[in-house]
Amino acid sequence: MYYYIKTRIGSLRATVDEYLTELYFVDERIPDSPQTESPLCTELRGWIDAYFAGKNPPMNLPLNPSGTDFQKMVWNALLQIPYGQTLSYGALAQELHTSPRAIGGATGRNKIILLIPCHRVIGATGALVGFGAGLARKEFLLDLEKES
Repeated sequence: MYYYIKTRIGSLRATVDEYLTELYFVDERIPDSPQTESPLCTELRGWIDAYFAGKNPPMNLPLNPSGTDFQKMVWNALLQIPYGQTLSYGALAQELHTSPRAIGGATGRNKIILLIPCHRVIGATGALVGFGAGLARKEFLLDLEKES
């Protein structure tokens, strides 16, 4: 089931069954018709509302992104980057004994934006690079977390 959530920086589209399998920004017009909300959709909406209110909600939603074992390893490492902090691709690569390019490839394939916080990974110089939802959104999210 697809579920749409409007935020201050665009609409999110979630793919939900018994798990959240995808969450990403969409630029297309979202349906105006009422949506059926499962308990997981209600929890997700609550998490997103709290996040955009500048809070650090606990991440206890059931996630099941599809990907390779390597991608899942990287995504699990992203979950360890604390709210309001960043880590460079190089530092994450060193931690996982791989290359920054491999880290960039895996973060770029992250299917659950925000909850698996790929926006917290930055370039070696501190530059904001590599965010599929756009660098303006990445900057907004990082600023939101720093202000909290």
